[in-house]
Amino acid sequence: MSNTLLIYSTTDGHTKKISLKMQAIIESQGHTVTLLPVEEASAETLANHDKVVIGASIRYGKHQKVVIDFIEQNKTQLKSKPSAFYTVNLVARKPEKCQPDTNPYIIKLLAQLDWKPSLEGVFAGKLNYPKYGFIDRNMIRFIMWMTKGPTDPKTNIEFTDWNSVDQFAQAVCDMQ
Repeated sequence: MSNTLLIYSTTDGHTKKISLKMQAIIESQGHTVTLLPVEEASAETLANHDKVVIGASIRYGKHQKVVIDFIEQNKTQLKSKPSAFYTVNLVARKPEKCQPDTNPYIIKLLAQLDWKPSLEGVFAGKLNYPKYGFIDRNMIRFIMWMTKGPTDPKTNIEFTDWNSVDQFAQAVCDMQ
């Protein structure tokens, strides 16, 4: 059984929710999981685990800088063991943008980092206009309008394909 480090970066909490689901699935297979926000992960934490999974959300077309910095600073260790990366974004709500080879955010990030994890995943996120502040709500509504997504300010919808999350977590269990 493996000892897996599951690191996440979340903007509104949905990436953490996905990470918690993965943790439950991986642990149900008899593996040990340490779940940490990226701000609490370190090189020492990485060294103490057999596998590493990093999950990161998108806001305004970018992953958080803290995720990029963490990967850059720990790239040697990440390359030395089984690793997985997944991104959570609203573009992935579209069938033609929900795979690692078709989602622009994961393609761009991994090319920028010169890092090829053992496993890559893309999950659609959650759109919750009532939770956002005035500026975020209106910026995201504008982006949704441009991309033909929901713009009603009362919209609260989860686009995540939870079966895909389950399959990804199982694939993490199988990584060697």
